[in-house]
Amino acid sequence: MSALDTVTHIIAQAPAEGNALMGMLPIILMFVILYFLMIRPQMKRQKEHRNMVANLAKGDEVITSGGILGKVTKVTDSYITVEVSDLADKPVEVVFQRTAVSAVLPKGTIKSL
Repeated sequence: MSALDTVTHIIAQAPAEGNALMGMLPIILMFVILYFLMIRPQMKRQKEHRNMVANLAKGDEVITSGGILGKVTKVTDSYITVEVSDLADKPVEVVFQRTAVSAVLPKGTIKSL
């Protein structure tokens, strides 16, 4: 193999490597778009929910993921006790995992319903 053949061979390979990168560019762009449209907003929602659950306190009015509306009466590390109704002048309380809370409502929402 002569030196000219070697140089021609090397030059012929260089555009092939550039074409491979250009061929992967649409896939890379697709992952970048996927990250900004789906992954990043989901991570933001998870962080907001984690902060909301961490800041639960006695007296907060909440809605659970099952749709139960009530007032928090007791908070522990993993569970909360929620008063959902009164029966014969005694409160009906239900115990939920803290992560079951889907929203904290403004004070006075239960009385307005």
